[in-house]
Amino acid sequence: MMVRFPMHRVALLALTAAFAAALSACKVGPDYQRPTVETPAEFKEALASGQWKTADPNDRTDRGRWWTAYQDPLLDDLQKRVDAANQDIVTAEAQFRQARALAQGARAGLMPTVVAGASATRLRRSPNAYNNPSRNGDPVTDLSLGLDVAWEMDIWGRVRRTVESRQASAQAFAAELDNLRLSLHAELAVDYFLLRSLDAERDLLERTIVAYRKALELTRNRFEGGIASQGDVSQAETQLNATLAQMQDLGVQRAQLEHAIAVLVGEPPAKFALAPVPFDAALPETPIVVPSALLERRPDVAAAERQVAAANAQIGVAKAAYYPTLVLGASAGVQGTEMSNWLELPSRFWSLGPAAAMTLFDGGRRKALNDQAQAAYDGTVSSYRQTVLSAFADVEDNLAALRVLAEEAQHQDRAIESSRRSLRHTTLRYEGGASNYLDVAITQAITLGIERNAIDIARRRKVASVRLIKAMGGDWKTADLPSDKDVIARGATPTR
Repeated sequence: MMVRFPMHRVALLALTAAFAAALSACKVGPDYQRPTVETPAEFKEALASGQWKTADPNDRTDRGRWWTAYQDPLLDDLQKRVDAANQDIVTAEAQFRQARALAQGARAGLMPTVVAGASATRLRRSPNAYNNPSRNGDPVTDLSLGLDVAWEMDIWGRVRRTVESRQASAQAFAAELDNLRLSLHAELAVDYFLLRSLDAERDLLERTIVAYRKALELTRNRFEGGIASQGDVSQAETQLNATLAQMQDLGVQRAQLEHAIAVLVGEPPAKFALAPVPFDAALPETPIVVPSALLERRPDVAAAERQVAAANAQIGVAKAAYYPTLVLGASAGVQGTEMSNWLELPSRFWSLGPAAAMTLFDGGRRKALNDQAQAAYDGTVSSYRQTVLSAFADVEDNLAALRVLAEEAQHQDRAIESSRRSLRHTTLRYEGGASNYLDVAITQAITLGIERNAIDIARRRKVASVRLIKAMGGDWKTADLPSDKDVIARGATPTR
């Protein structure tokens, strides 16, 4: 049976709801504005070198996966496995889902709460009870079925500010998730290039050991012929064994890098292996974004900015505590003493009306909460500005590294050519008896050192290249963040 409200009560309810809707346009607390930061027009190192071009929408860094620029299929395959299996990413995704659920829960505060209840009670009232005027102690049955509705009219915007804060926090978690992805992909690329540089160094040492064995054999033959001394033989043996030891030491470093890569791709190190391949020292072209664009390209900057927005909304939540709360309540249902009269029209009951409450004295608690919210906001603003400064420094550092290492590589290439010529001449002089083996050993050591240093420079250039791309945010953009609607949408996925 339907329970009907009198028309004047329905009108009262409608007028109250309309009044609340009109007042709900008000939200106490400051509206959010992104904190200002000082941004230079250009990066100093980009201007100094003159070899960088400004990125445009068609640049590689604005589409696809940035590591594909290195044109290494094995690296591409490893990078795909990071997103699928890395446990740190799984943890961060769970944290984002938790933050999104909190935002959805906060938004539920804008809706009324409807509770349905039913009860069937058999009771006996005391004949001496004040609420039993009949003084009858016979048992009775109480049957009840009803609905209770409660709606907090968000007049001062407390609930809406809470929703703002939760949504911004969820977006911050999404940005931190993307920043973790970027960091892990960059770490994998760095470890991969370090491992490949060790492969190149091992290949160099293997070739050097072959040459040293030939030199030792030559020296022994000369010793047996009475041309060379035992000291020359000992010197050749020492140099060979020292180089063999250096090559063995590379095995330790390579194994550790291989294990680190296995963890990044979510595999047990015991089941993971990478076969040695030649080290390609070529670098991709890396367009440079202007400093102001960096604010839209780095997920850590976006996360810090979203944390500022969340803290700003919390100021409004704290200020709303100074104002009264207004709750509109309604209940309706039927109540009877037996099934035959339970659902009849006279058994209906209802109630409707607003309730207001306001804290008059709390010993300074609300003031303290406002001060806390303001201090938290100030802290997030300074953290955001520091994150931006660090972002600028990251780009400048790696631009400088690439510029200096490029110049160093040119000098190193010339040093390799001259050292190899010197080694050939010294070896010929030794074979002709014009010099002793010590001259050969010194020249060999110098040549090996220069060639190993060249591999190290190539490694550092690759690493700096990866870190520059990471410093510019990879292929990430602020538009990749979930919108407010995405945050509160049911079933939305946190992955890109």
